[in-house]
Amino acid sequence: MIVEQLGLTDFRNYAAADVSLSTGANLFVGRNGQGKTNLVEAVAYLATLGSHRVSSDAPMVRDGADAAIVRARLAHGDRSVLLELQLNRQGSNKARVNGVNVRTAELPRYAQVVLFAPEDLQIVRGDPSARRRFADQLIVQRSPRLAGVLADYDRVLRQRTALLKSARARGVRGDALGTLDVWDDKLVALGTEVIEARLALASDLSSPVAEAYTAIAGADHDPRLRWALSVVGGDPEEGDAIAGAGAAGSLAEQFRSALAARRSMELERGLTLVGPHRDDLVLEVRGLPVKGYASHGESWSVALALRLASAELLRAESRLGDPVLILDDVFAELDAGRRTRLAELAAGYEQVIVTSAVEEDVPEGLRAHVVRVEAGRIKDADE
Repeated sequence: MIVEQLGLTDFRNYAAADVSLSTGANLFVGRNGQGKTNLVEAVAYLATLGSHRVSSDAPMVRDGADAAIVRARLAHGDRSVLLELQLNRQGSNKARVNGVNVRTAELPRYAQVVLFAPEDLQIVRGDPSARRRFADQLIVQRSPRLAGVLADYDRVLRQRTALLKSARARGVRGDALGTLDVWDDKLVALGTEVIEARLALASDLSSPVAEAYTAIAGADHDPRLRWALSVVGGDPEEGDAIAGAGAAGSLAEQFRSALAARRSMELERGLTLVGPHRDDLVLEVRGLPVKGYASHGESWSVALALRLASAELLRAESRLGDPVLILDDVFAELDAGRRTRLAELAAGYEQVIVTSAVEEDVPEGLRAHVVRVEAGRIKDADE
């Protein structure tokens, strides 16, 4: 897949922008704060339906505007497709494909992007929510249908949690709250599907992560990943060390049993304490958790390996060709050896987009097409 043209209206610091991109390597260069990352954020949103920087859409709408527009012309071999997304400050977003209105959840069917940025250190060092977000965005790219499942799960979770809070305020006991059983059924059905997709993802990522880590770090530190699941007991969100799934084929039963076991505590706290929203993706190198034990260089290598493994997974499974690989302000943080090894790996993709404040920080092989960015304006260096 190739992004041929990107257009923005009222997106971040861009009142209007239009930029042409090439096959192979593209470099957006400019001082910090000029809008380089805003460009790649817009591209990645089409594929993941989310930003790698913020959890809500409102910050992406330019100050004073009610909506932002992202337009991208993509090439899938000889076929071209135009994606248009309207991000609304209030209300639902809107999308079109080749001028036809579609649900926003349809966009990942046409766009596949893997973006690595300094914020990705939070995947390995931050709270479980960062790792869940990484996994879920990749799951949506692998199977766009799951965007709807995740959205439905979040909706049911909000409604069930609201019921718990209301019951706590009224002093209602769990055995007197029959309506909770209805929400339990929905939570289990949707949540089990999410957990199964995440477990499959961890399994499929294991080998690519190990290979990518060795290629980036220049050493084999036996990187591993597994899910700690709240449905088998404890609470990974609060740091409990929990093993993976239990007996095969009983995930939904474990989920339902865990909800029943923790109902009293849920009513006391007014929170839903069981489900994929409480799970954690455990990352390890040298047999130790990355969080709290890995060095800075190892943490960077794990984060990079997760993204490169994601790209390899999508490349192997997709009919769209290679995903677009985006490296946002990455090279300044890497030592010379990691810079060289990353550039060699990235050069194998159909299209790579790199951002940097200093052109010389980027290996020459990734500077084929340079676009200069100045205060929300685009200047193509090749003109």
